[in-house]
Amino acid sequence: MSWIEQEVTGALDRGEFVPYFQPLVEIRTGRIEGFEVLARWNHPTRGLVAPDRFIPIIPDAIGFSVNISPTQLHDRSLPSLVSCMAKHAKFDLHRLTVEVTESALLDDLTLAGEVAADLKSHGIKLALDDFGTGYSSLLHLQAFPFDEIKVDGSFVRTMVQSRQSRKITAAVINLGQSLGLRTIAEGVEETSQAELLIWQGCNLAQGWLYGRPEPAERLLEVLAKPQPVIDPSASTSRGVSEAVATMNARPVDRVSHLRAIYDGAPVGLCLLDDGLRFISLNSRFAEIDGLTIDAHLGRNVEDVCPELYAQMECYLRRALLGEAISSIEIENLAQVSGAPMATLLASFQPARDEAGEVIGVSVSVTDMTELKQKEEALRATEQQSRVTMEKLRASEAQLHAIFQAAPVGVVLAEAPSGVVVSANPKALAIFGDDLRPGRKWGDIASKATDETGNHFRPDEMPMLRAIQNSEFTDGLELCYRQPGEPGVWLSVSASPIFNEDGEVAGGVIAVLEIDNPKRRKLRLVDVARELSTAYNQMPGVLGPHVTQVPSEPAAHLAEENAQRGLPAHPLIRRGAA
Repeated sequence: MSWIEQEVTGALDRGEFVPYFQPLVEIRTGRIEGFEVLARWNHPTRGLVAPDRFIPIIPDAIGFSVNISPTQLHDRSLPSLVSCMAKHAKFDLHRLTVEVTESALLDDLTLAGEVAADLKSHGIKLALDDFGTGYSSLLHLQAFPFDEIKVDGSFVRTMVQSRQSRKITAAVINLGQSLGLRTIAEGVEETSQAELLIWQGCNLAQGWLYGRPEPAERLLEVLAKPQPVIDPSASTSRGVSEAVATMNARPVDRVSHLRAIYDGAPVGLCLLDDGLRFISLNSRFAEIDGLTIDAHLGRNVEDVCPELYAQMECYLRRALLGEAISSIEIENLAQVSGAPMATLLASFQPARDEAGEVIGVSVSVTDMTELKQKEEALRATEQQSRVTMEKLRASEAQLHAIFQAAPVGVVLAEAPSGVVVSANPKALAIFGDDLRPGRKWGDIASKATDETGNHFRPDEMPMLRAIQNSEFTDGLELCYRQPGEPGVWLSVSASPIFNEDGEVAGGVIAVLEIDNPKRRKLRLVDVARELSTAYNQMPGVLGPHVTQVPSEPAAHLAEENAQRGLPAHPLIRRGAA
């Protein structure tokens, strides 16, 4: 028999067993929710003896949250004993949690179940302690009405360094919450551990980070001491801040929410493990790849879509090394025969666990085929527009050269005002200062007369007729006279200018200067022809002895007529006295 077995009974009588209290803290708020009462044997010579040394042989223990030994769990009198003690101490059993280790369930599962059910009937909560360290944890969760699961401290203490530990803690927490059980993490000693636990959705934590077990006389001091508040959004741990928005939802709910977002995304999304095998993908990715979702899962990218893998391999490898790569154009070569080549825009992001270790690659793919085609069409249109503009500029240059070198005066005016917009050098030479900027073409009417010497009204001028009435004027002769100078005879033609809507935007006139001496000669010939015709239509007016002889002027005009292709000898009757 060990010294513990020899001395434990006397220790109970002497009151050497004392309660120590370790706070249970809500991780996100730092609020103390309760205490776990830990029994300590204050041995007079050996000092404090840890509970794992004496719990197996002690018949009972009490507190806010207490551990019971395998022996106690198989004692049918335990529930009534606890109830009597609670009544004596006026303690509400709804505040009591009994922690059971898996080893206590192995000897007689049926008896342990009956005792646990009896404890529950008194309002006592049950917690499965050190979950995950035994071999039949899931069976025990199913067989016993537990309220809480405690994550063993051995996993918590190593979860920052060990991926396996992180996976276990995450699995325990998710399992507990999916079953509606609170999860409590033991052995929390560092802030980094608390950050990972809150990211995983753990409810409560205990450990040296929040306080060591203390005797009853120091509880007020412990309650007054502020506890650390873990703010994941301020954490430097990769992945923690991104998960803050989903902390209020249960893991099952978060998975459903993320699944809905995942499947509803308009881009193809997939998650590959560090072996580049498909772990998950949405329907859009499967559509782009032309295969079903099931045809991808668990298979390597190279096997499923070799054409894409050949273009993506280098980027996937770089992402596995921690590099984030965005906006890479690749061609989807696995197209239906005759279909246009598909252009994809892909991004590759390293997928990390809670501690920042790369565990795979997240790939997003957008089908850019239609946009690419529009871009190509736009580029072709822009190129055609550039060619057209170059041709227009060349035509404009040619027109400008013709405009400047034209042997006739050309004047442009805007509608409806008739204000002169442009005039070529020939027009400026004819009209001079009357075509200075801002002058209206109608102002020239006051200096223009017809062959009888009558002035034109402004609305009779060809330019205004073109602008206001959309009229075309061909060869109107007028005399333009500056004050104190001889008049200049002009032949003026005008045309309206229409815009693309068919509205008159302005007008253009062409002005040809007529040689004055030649014009007078031509006018005399016309007068002689008119007189000759008139007299020839009146035979015998001057008597039968009148002979038709060319007058002296007519002889001169005959030569002119011959040059104009008219009858050579127009006759004028000369009568006797």
